[in-house]
Amino acid sequence: MLSRCIQLDIECAAICRSAAEVMSLGSKYSEALCRICADVCNACAEECNKHAQMGMEHCRECAEACRKCAQACEQMATAA
Repeated sequence: MLSRCIQLDIECAAICRSAAEVMSLGSKYSEALCRICADVCNACAEECNKHAQMGMEHCRECAEACRKCAQACEQMATAA
């Protein structure tokens, strides 16, 4: 039941780490990677929200964190 959610959590964490590392290098690809990161974070938030609606508190917290991360990535992509 949670396999898609867990997969997206893992992918989201990997993309976030990669985006942070690439930005720290001052890469010309930072903007593109931040946009991808925002997309993955939004997808993760949507999936987690499905389980949060069934009473899974940890999924509600994850969805909230992913939405905040997506917003930050969108802001960084705009500023890059």
